[in-house]
Parts: sequence; C-alpha cells; structure tokens
Amino acid sequence: MAKVIIIGAGGVGTVVAHKVAANPIFTEILLASRTLSKADSIAAAVNKKVGANRIRTATVDADNVPELVALFKKHTPDIVINVALPYQDLTIMDACLEYDINYLDTANYEPKDEAKFEYKWQWAYQQRFRDKGLTAILGCGFDPGVTSIFTAYAAKHHFDEIHTLDIVDCNAGNHGMAFATNFNPEINIREVTQPGRYWQDGQWVTTAPHEIHQPINYPEIGPRESYVIYHEELESLVKNLPTIRRARFWMTFGQEYLTHLRVIQNIGMARIDPVMYNGVEIVPIQFLKAVLPDPKSLGENYTGLTSIGCRISGIKDGRPRTYYIYNNCDHESAYQETGTQAVSYTTGVPAALGAAMFVNKIWTGPGVFNVEQFDPDPFLSELGPQGLPWHEKFDIDLEV
Repeated sequence: MAKVIIIGAGGVGTVVAHKVAANPIFTEILLASRTLSKADSIAAAVNKKVGANRIRTATVDADNVPELVALFKKHTPDIVINVALPYQDLTIMDACLEYDINYLDTANYEPKDEAKFEYKWQWAYQQRFRDKGLTAILGCGFDPGVTSIFTAYAAKHHFDEIHTLDIVDCNAGNHGMAFATNFNPEINIREVTQPGRYWQDGQWVTTAPHEIHQPINYPEIGPRESYVIYHEELESLVKNLPTIRRARFWMTFGQEYLTHLRVIQNIGMARIDPVMYNGVEIVPIQFLKAVLPDPKSLGENYTGLTSIGCRISGIKDGRPRTYYIYNNCDHESAYQETGTQAVSYTTGVPAALGAAMFVNKIWTGPGVFNVEQFDPDPFLSELGPQGLPWHEKFDIDLEV
C-alpha cells in the first residue's frame, strides 16, 4: 500500500490519475497542479468513474522547491509521479531529495532557455539518491519508456547481441484540426524541429532536421513517411546496451504538419528567447502555445491509430535474427476510457504502471535508473491488461 502525488494536470496527468485510482495498491492519491481548477476537473471525473473519493487535489508551483517540499511534508507520499513540464524535473528531484521521496518521470530534463535533450543533468543525481536510499525512475512513458523496456525484453529473451535498433513511432490519427500538437505545444515543437541525431559505430551522427526519411509500413495502418529525429531514450539505450552499433528514432509527419512547422520557424514563432512586444517581454513559442488547441481537447474528435515499436537486428545462438515488437493504440478507445487521445494514453499508462512496479518492490533500489535497467518481464506482463497490448514479429524485413 502506498501514497502517491501526481504532479501535472494535462492529458498525461489525466490518464495517470485514472489508472492510479483504479489500482487499490495506491491508498492515498493527490493530484497537484499550478492551476487548481484543472486538477479539480480531473479528480471529479475520475472519482465519479470509480464511485469513490479516491483523488484529492492541491495547488503547487513545480518550479519552487520550498513549495514542493511543503506539499510533500503535508501529504508524505511514498512516490511522486512527475508529469509536469521537462523544465521542472530537477526542481522536483531536488524536493524529493530534501524530503526523502522516491521519484518517477516520463521525459528527461531540458533547460528552458535551450532546446537540448540530455540525461546528464539527471544522471548527476545518482550518488545523492543512492546515499539517501531513494529510487528515481527516469523516462517511464512510452517513448521513452515502453520502447526502452521492449529493447530490454528483446535483449533478455531473443538476442545474444543487439546490433541495430530502430524505434518507429507513427500517429495515423486524425483530429480534424488544421494544426495542433499531440502534447504540450512548446515541448513538441522544440523536439521535432531540432537537428536529427543517431548513434553509429560508437559516435553520434548529426543531420539536418528531417533530412533522413523514407516510407515505413505500420501494422493495420500501412505506409507512412517517417523521419529520423533525435529522441532521448537513444542516449540511455546505447549506454546500457553497449552491443548496439546503430540506433535511430523515426517519427511520422504529414506534409501539412511539416509545412506549418516550417512557417512557424520562418516567421520566428518557434523562438525560445524573449522578445519585446508593446513594452512586455514575451517568448514567441509560449505565445504560440497559448493560441494553439489544448492537446487534451483533441480527444473527442480523434480517430485512427498510433503504432509505436522497436525494429531490432542482431545475433542469437550465432545466427542473424530480426525482431519487431510494437503496440497499436486506438484514439477513440483511449478517449472512451479516460477522455484523452492515444498519445496521452500511451504515455500515462506506463507511468502509472511504473509507479506500481516500485510500490510492489519489483522495480526498486537506491539510485537513478532508466527503465531498461529493470527486469522488463513483470512490467510487460501487466502492460496489456492495463490497456496497451503488445505484439511480436520474428525474422521479418525490418525495412529500415
């Protein structure tokens, strides 16, 4: 039995709240957000669904360590599930260390003033968490998260050496909007407009944004143009699975979406540095976020599937092998269960499940861990029943 605080009341926080409330192992659940009305709305929906007052709410500024510590002191959680902004990872980790609380997140830290994705800032907390006997679980969403667990599962059961890893992420859904992002617009646009980056023979190779692309066939979807971008789990996977010779991350984008992105960049709306407007300092990408559709609002009209998985090659028993492990998630089904679209659903379900792995003492230990460092089997045995069934294909053409 455990007490949990969820920080963040967006689409992912909504899914986490639903899943945590449905799990009796969590005896006390607090949902905290800078905007209390958002947390209250989620709690009311979840409590109505489960027929009990399972979730309470609070307000907190996740940029403020003393405020976080005061919240922790009042509610004494066993673990914090951080689904706030990636900018806030370090302040929440600092507060966890100050009040001896275990930690889990879904995305690595990035500085607010620089679009840069690295684990080095959070890995630097290793000794402090170890000295306190606390567990920090990093990147327990879908990608990063399940894709890393899929890779660990492949290494454990199907390969003696993994040589190539291609993570393929397709959103074939349609939300009916001219342009919208599937998660926080500021984070999403910063992520997909960066130079491409992949691992090859012991070093990182950098490309122009969207320079490498090709059609890839996705199960139940068909061919979709897919682009190599940089994604954070590559950094931890090549570190923790050193036989990997090449690791890439592919994501699908429609031509209309890419056109909008180019326009946003060309007119300066993707800038993350402040500009003066009528004597007021504003950050263009934050203003853009304010006028774009809230990703959580997309769910009601979203149709179609997401398909995310790992295409892997390597050696087993001295012979070459290929392997594809993936999940397909339906936007409409996700909305019917949680009121969110599939992108939020595929991130929130693993976060709630990862917290349960910790509470059940399956994923635990002093220090800072990426999810591929834990045993993948108990997690994957529960992932399907929690709403994200996964599938395997052996010795196929990986296409990439």
